[in-house]
Amino acid sequence: VQLVESGGGLVQPGGSLTLSCAVSGFTFSSLDLRWYRQAPGKEREFVAFISNLSGSKDYKESVKGRFTISRDNAKNTVSLQMNSLKPEDTAVYYCSTRLSGIDVWGQGTQVTVSS
Repeated sequence: VQLVESGGGLVQPGGSLTLSCAVSGFTFSSLDLRWYRQAPGKEREFVAFISNLSGSKDYKESVKGRFTISRDNAKNTVSLQMNSLKPEDTAVYYCSTRLSGIDVWGQGTQVTVSS
């Protein structure tokens, strides 16, 4: 399975960005998917989750109400809509899935929130 993120960039505080992750090499609809992020000097942290069948969602507490995860099973993509961005959201964002107990990661996309 391959995951390729896109959509990162520089945005001012209060702005919005939408990240996308294209997934190939596996039956997309069967995959649970997650977004993580890693800020400079910090550990990688969970951001959002969406399940395979029911589409249930979960979020890091600090992004609830600002970020929305979604999936398009026809296009094999998972997205992260990010609103009301803050400087502390600055990080490299990764999408991820788990196959046979092994975590698979994309290469990441940089999000910088700065004035």
